[in-house]
Amino acid sequence: WVPVVGLEIHAQISSNSKLFSGSQVQFAAPPNSLVSFFDASLPGTLPVLNRRCVEAAVMTALALNCSINKKSLFDRKHYFYADLPAGYQITQQRVPIAVNGSLSYSLCIDNKMSQMVTKTVRIKQIQLEQDSGKSLHDDTRSQTLVDLNRAGVGLMEVVMEPDMCCGEEAAAAVRELQLILQTLGSSQAVMAEGQLRVDANVSVHHPGEPYGARTEVKNINSIRFLARAVDYEIQRQIEELENGGTILNETRAFDSKLGCTVPMRDKEGKQDYRFMPEPNLPPLILYDAKSLPANMNHQQVVNIDWIHGRLPDLPSVKRTKLVEQYGILPEHSFTLLNEDGLTEFFENVVKQTQMKPKKVIGWILKDLLSYLKQHSLTVKERRGLLITTVVKQNPVSSLILADLLNLLEKKEISSTAAKQVLAELWKGEGKTPLEIVKEKKLELIQDQKELEQICQTVIDGQENEVMAIKAGNQKVLNKLIGLVQRETQGRSNPVMVKQLLEKKLSE
Repeated sequence: WVPVVGLEIHAQISSNSKLFSGSQVQFAAPPNSLVSFFDASLPGTLPVLNRRCVEAAVMTALALNCSINKKSLFDRKHYFYADLPAGYQITQQRVPIAVNGSLSYSLCIDNKMSQMVTKTVRIKQIQLEQDSGKSLHDDTRSQTLVDLNRAGVGLMEVVMEPDMCCGEEAAAAVRELQLILQTLGSSQAVMAEGQLRVDANVSVHHPGEPYGARTEVKNINSIRFLARAVDYEIQRQIEELENGGTILNETRAFDSKLGCTVPMRDKEGKQDYRFMPEPNLPPLILYDAKSLPANMNHQQVVNIDWIHGRLPDLPSVKRTKLVEQYGILPEHSFTLLNEDGLTEFFENVVKQTQMKPKKVIGWILKDLLSYLKQHSLTVKERRGLLITTVVKQNPVSSLILADLLNLLEKKEISSTAAKQVLAELWKGEGKTPLEIVKEKKLELIQDQKELEQICQTVIDGQENEVMAIKAGNQKVLNKLIGLVQRETQGRSNPVMVKQLLEKKLSE
């Protein structure tokens, strides 16, 4: 079977006000507190296009290698739902703002970070449209409440061609898009706050045959759930067809608790949205440096070239620069960028320590990141999902970690001791690495005579090992080094210990 996956992604535009009204955009505001007369669709109200939203869409389209339509059109898409007061959504069905782009993304082969492959998905189009409100279903009272705060918020719909074949690919493509949007600032793209919502179209067919009937899995709000939903749906369709069944052209939802997709509604009878040109909005005209009229007020137009010149480095460029500048592995650059704020943290540590970046990255990725994930902390202080949420901060700042690594680099402590100090730092008691070292007596033993004596004691107590080493088995030496380390409670320099043991064994 050949699975086929295409995505439609709604990204909420990062803007202070809505797409066609002056209402403020704010997450978790009291219900219906951010609703203008236009959002509530009162008679006589007219849409006024938000310049910021247009610029954000152009910026995103340029970053995704799209052709930008200098003339795009708005349309009405009619459907009747409680949270859509006008009975239609203003969108761009006929001529969207941008078409024919591409997005490159990388994924691991067999979950091995060292084996990465780069793939490309085509972008069919990007269109501007307004969001609907939110229906809140109260099962205990058997009623539905409507919150219109979200109604009219600006969205970019990114429509991807069906170029992917599994959940892992879909997840990698959406993660890369999310990073691009956040880098541009065109969307905060926080999925937990509904700022990035994914619809996945999935079908399967035999090689050489036409595409099979597709199902659409709606409103997936997490990258992890996207991968699971797509893979489950592929498997479900294959099993259904192999058991002699047929695939219904339907809309499904992903139940994250059960780990499966469930039917919502069928699509057999195609819904007639009765698209029509939006009569209250003129065509959207964009300009570049060549087409911009001389007497035009720059505040009234959007200049594509002006936006293009201000595009920041995209994630792919940032990764290349990290590898070139610091000599780190390409797979490490992916981890740095994928974790919000980790690149800045790494660069701050490198600036404040004498340790080489290649060694710093090991401490950050193995020790720091595993602890943060274990305790559900983030490197970057992040806004809570709800107003009442308190986000715990990472107790080890870049300055504190740099201080610790400097002690290690100056050979004042061993790497074993450094790990002990790091464990103490996680307690968040406000002590410096040096204070912990002194308090726990973790300094390296600098007295060579004392070390020689400990080495001699270990040699005297390990006759069999000494004979094995003298017979040519050098691997056994590591055991003696370990015993000295244990004897000194990690306060001996392994390199010095090795030299002393070798000297004594050769006597």
